[in-house]
Amino acid sequence: MLPVVLLVEDDDAIQGIVEDALGEGGFEVASAKSGEEAVTLLKGQLIAYCALVTDINLLGRFNGWDVARAAREGDPKFPVVYISGAAAHDWPAQGVPNSIILQKPFAPAQLTTAVSQLLNERSAADLGKA
Repeated sequence: MLPVVLLVEDDDAIQGIVEDALGEGGFEVASAKSGEEAVTLLKGQLIAYCALVTDINLLGRFNGWDVARAAREGDPKFPVVYISGAAAHDWPAQGVPNSIILQKPFAPAQLTTAVSQLLNERSAADLGKA
């Protein structure tokens, strides 16, 4: 069974590119169009997501910063990759610790590398506790 990444992106074209990149990188992708939908999926815990990839500016009340904070409520080390065209400059103040931001446009390989890097860091940290 492939690890599942939760993708939050309201632009269909970018969603398709990101889904393809993550799929080629060995991940299964579950997609949400809004921050509210993503938070509902995270809190529902029906799927054990391995990471979150979220745009910052989303439709609805919740933005990507909010979604990432919600993901971290249940797991303080949950891997988060932000993707943004306009809000990257807010990352130092708004982003959760130990996250990565990719400025749009980015190469698909950068995304899979970022997700893999965070998963590897998390695994190393978990091994260090054993």
